[in-house]
Amino acid sequence: MLISKMAAEGGGKEMNEIKTQFTTREGVYKLLTHSEYSRPNRVPFNSQGSNPVKVSFVNVNDQSGNGDRICFNVGRELYFYIYKGVRKAADLSKPIDKRIYKGTQPTCHDFNHLTATAESVSLLVGFSAGQVQLIDPIKKETSKLFNEERLIDKSRVTCVKWVPGSESLFLVSHASGSMYLYNVEHTCGTTAPHYQLLKQGENYSVHTCKSKSTRNPLLKWSVGEGALNEFAFSPDGKFLACVSQDGFLRVFNFDAVELHGTMKSYFGGLLCVCWSPDGKYIVAGGEDDLVTVWSFLDCRVIARGHGHKSWVSVVAFDHYTTSVEESDPMEFSGSDEDFQDQMIHLGRDRANSTQSRLSKRNSTDSRPVSVTYRFGSVGQDTQLCLWDLTEDILFPHLPLSRTRTHTNVMNASSPPAGATVIANATNGNNSAASTPGINSLSATLPRSNSLPHSAGTAAANSANRTGTGGGIMDSAIATGVSKFATLSLHDRKERHHEKDHKRNHSMGHISSKSSDKLNLLTRTKTDPAKTLGTLLCPRMEDVPLLEPLICKKIAHERLTVLIFLEDCLVTACQEGFICTWARPGKVVSSF
Repeated sequence: MLISKMAAEGGGKEMNEIKTQFTTREGVYKLLTHSEYSRPNRVPFNSQGSNPVKVSFVNVNDQSGNGDRICFNVGRELYFYIYKGVRKAADLSKPIDKRIYKGTQPTCHDFNHLTATAESVSLLVGFSAGQVQLIDPIKKETSKLFNEERLIDKSRVTCVKWVPGSESLFLVSHASGSMYLYNVEHTCGTTAPHYQLLKQGENYSVHTCKSKSTRNPLLKWSVGEGALNEFAFSPDGKFLACVSQDGFLRVFNFDAVELHGTMKSYFGGLLCVCWSPDGKYIVAGGEDDLVTVWSFLDCRVIARGHGHKSWVSVVAFDHYTTSVEESDPMEFSGSDEDFQDQMIHLGRDRANSTQSRLSKRNSTDSRPVSVTYRFGSVGQDTQLCLWDLTEDILFPHLPLSRTRTHTNVMNASSPPAGATVIANATNGNNSAASTPGINSLSATLPRSNSLPHSAGTAAANSANRTGTGGGIMDSAIATGVSKFATLSLHDRKERHHEKDHKRNHSMGHISSKSSDKLNLLTRTKTDPAKTLGTLLCPRMEDVPLLEPLICKKIAHERLTVLIFLEDCLVTACQEGFICTWARPGKVVSSF
């Protein structure tokens, strides 16, 4: 079906040729060859044995109107350029900053968007040997080096991100399966840290650092088995989605250090994860060649997408084509039903705009609401896929199979008694992200941005999110572990896994080939062979299978980057070439 579809689009004999443009319902996306960023010599990088090329963007609010900056790593090198996007050709002869590292390679990086100015930016860089460096590529300064002696963790840094809304806190994940919370103001100490258990649950534990004076790391998370490949904060910063080599997506309430829900890949490790703009859905990709859509509200898989022929390395939502995100800012706090009402008005208001062609297309349906999320994926098969997640998948009128007993989205919209909906306190946009979580938490627990039953910690969190406090958990650590002891996942776990437990006894056998792969992947308490056919990992026939809108080969080497910007999308491959694709109607004629 995929081959015939591509042939119809003009693929045919040229299917193996690299595409320089592709067409969606919005129009034609075009590769801007003059906007390609790479090492100054433009020579393809010999990528064997090196870490994936990654790209980070920041806007420094430059008065000239050209405030976008790009950072990317290629092998042992790290580059920092002015990013001219669709406006002007890239000038590779003048990097603002270039660094070459010895004995270790950069693996990932992240800008602090909160503190960025035209004179100074804070860039975190993770390395293959486990260190994390804080640099300012505008001032050309190296401020600090964390885990310098590798006393905290000796394994490769897999992901590094600033905590949303904080000027000083950042989170780092490692190939060891551990995550660490750091404060840039604190030292790492001269000895290996000693830890004290703070919280533990199903296949995860969180420890605080035991020392006389406050030091890094503030917290150590041990999550699942094998490498923790990537994590992503929800749009409001309250929840954290992690994907691991054991094939599990785990979603945590970050401040309360509490597990919200889990999902298991069809087989193999999960490599990448992202949130929808409103925080209601999570997409993960990995070694099963699939993209899997998981509902934050229902804690279940609602769709899978098959288009890639190899591992999926990056998934990302397109905030600019997603209908939900077309009102800016979108302030919202209330029930899911209220959200749907707002969606109706949103769709009508935007019906005549150029960005809402997808909404307009769907508005002729018998259903009054038109919800379309656009996301993309790139993989080791060198292909870019774009996907639309539409209301017929999000809000099915009938159960998808005889076996499904879990409440669907429409029936789960009312909050339980005793639960309070959170209004967003840290981010002007996407404040609906925290509303779905109410249904999976015990109704007896209050819903707030603080640790339950701890007023002091709420103040600390609030102060820190504005950049004035110490650590996000500092006061919680100071007041002792007893505050966390009041939290229990017992009720929620029983409710969520009761059906799974019953199904495990009657589930059919999976093929021996799949079983062998699964058994090699994990040593967790959850037997992988018993997860297939449950809510953790539904069978393929039990959930809708999405087909990609487009599936195009766009590079010679495996793809490692996909970022959606307002007037373009950006991809990168392991040869070290960062490509800009102009959105329909965004090509500047002066090129």
